[in-house]
Amino acid sequence: MATMLTTSIFPARYVQGAGALASLAEEVARLGERALAIVDPAVAGAVAAPLAAPGAVAFTVERFGGECCDGEIDRLVAVARGADCRVVVGIGGGKALDTAKAVAHALARPVVIVPTLASTDAPCSALSVIYTAEGAFDRYLVLPRNPDVVLVDTALIVAAPVRFLVSGMGDALSTWFEADDCRQSGAANMTGRVGSMTAQALARLCFDTLLAHGIAAKTSAARGLVDASVEKIVEANTLLSGLGFESGGLSGAHAIHNGLTALAPTHHFWHGEKVAIGTQALLFLTGRPPETIAKVYDFCLSVGLPTTLADIGLEAPSEADLMKVAELACAPGETIFNAPVEVTPAKVRDALVAADAYGRNRKEMARAA
Repeated sequence: MATMLTTSIFPARYVQGAGALASLAEEVARLGERALAIVDPAVAGAVAAPLAAPGAVAFTVERFGGECCDGEIDRLVAVARGADCRVVVGIGGGKALDTAKAVAHALARPVVIVPTLASTDAPCSALSVIYTAEGAFDRYLVLPRNPDVVLVDTALIVAAPVRFLVSGMGDALSTWFEADDCRQSGAANMTGRVGSMTAQALARLCFDTLLAHGIAAKTSAARGLVDASVEKIVEANTLLSGLGFESGGLSGAHAIHNGLTALAPTHHFWHGEKVAIGTQALLFLTGRPPETIAKVYDFCLSVGLPTTLADIGLEAPSEADLMKVAELACAPGETIFNAPVEVTPAKVRDALVAADAYGRNRKEMARAA
């Protein structure tokens, strides 16, 4: 009798801790002697020293243009070819990292990922999210392999505004619910096969870690401190969420996020902030228990994640706006169809409205208390 294949995928090497950037050249040297470093301008000064230091690796440093789009990828591929770079290094936020992964894929070179924010679960994945030059979602680029190294310096993470860490919690918050949807429906993960029990366990650990350590980590990170709670949340946002979404599977939270990016007011808000709204809508779409819904909203309020559409710039969205989001979330091939319920644009719109109303009520209750 044929057995069902389960598949989980992981980065080859994960390094985390305060001061980890000092080992960058050592990690890159195992892969090649010449590297293109794609650097987010926001952190160029903070990472200049290890890139300029003499040693086993010669870095060609190129500033990231700001959007993970086809034009930027093509530009950086040309730079790497011109310098005969054997390794690609991405340093910065999620879009810079996704761009580095796409560039490495185009060149068939190894890639080292150095997130300077813990704002998304992009670093560990074999996936780049491609946007238009204007910032609207275009497509997923599924890559044949995960990064060769993910190096996370938590001292750099806490040097960023704490909003980024909180946004990462919003992205990570979706992990368990989307993986559980895929488990219930039997849907495939990002490999095209069913996820393993390991992936499910990691997704659940991600959720539990957020609830146990999120508030403490935000408090410490806001003061520039790296303590045990910060290390746990950075790992949850980066490694657990990355492994959980990729090997556990995606569902409606990210599909709704993709729909929300079509509305211009949301462009001022971070990926994880919009994913949090997608998660809240998914809870209503899939009929999660009231106690679960309350727990999620309480967590979001406690760490400062959005709980209403107004919180992501949609003060009074029209019926047409909400249907546009819902229709894009239900585009052919979108991950929302991994949910274990019937999905239509009308049902997604209703879930957005219900989640928004619940969020407004929870805020009113919090103010009254």
